[in-house]
Amino acid sequence: MLKVAVLVSGGGTNLQAIIDGIENGSITNAKIDVVISNNKNAYALERAKKHDIEAVALSPKDFETRDLFNEALYNELVDRKIDLIVLAGCLVVIPEKIIHEFENRIINIHPSLIPSFCGTGYYGLKVHEKALARGVKVSGATVHFVDEGTDTGPIIAQKAVEIKQGDTPEVLQRRIMEQAEWVIMPKAIDDIANGRIKVEEGKVIYL
Repeated sequence: MLKVAVLVSGGGTNLQAIIDGIENGSITNAKIDVVISNNKNAYALERAKKHDIEAVALSPKDFETRDLFNEALYNELVDRKIDLIVLAGCLVVIPEKIIHEFENRIINIHPSLIPSFCGTGYYGLKVHEKALARGVKVSGATVHFVDEGTDTGPIIAQKAVEIKQGDTPEVLQRRIMEQAEWVIMPKAIDDIANGRIKVEEGKVIYL
């Protein structure tokens, strides 16, 4: 059984998609051991509690230095013997110590078709604002493993979503969530939990 930690900063819509996937059986051989948020007021923590999942608020503001926060987060994950870390709308930069300890065991969802509109400064609604400003016709979402770069790790899954004339960033964001993010994130977790993928030479191989 894959022990999963979900790291969130906000409302937790992707967390909810994962919870739903486990409860409806589309994600098998996995359980969420803990939900951790850097934001004590994140609604994602309430989502976790409603489903009897342990919810932990761990904010950098509660520590004298960033290094102390990073160490606390590291210890939380290692002590729990977490198998997979899922970044589901997590706005905290994951320290290299955690990336190295959990190599190819941290996944992230990004609201674009990487390598488009990714990297430092591209997150949340800003991604969709940039896509619309550029006039692209197709966007979507990407699930990828996390490495030391920003949105540079091996790509696990992508799903394209059509951009429609008259879309606002908010409308596009919702369509990408519904048609892409909430589909490919649970599928990626299920594939990992059931040993269907591995990483070779920086690329994801489906077995």
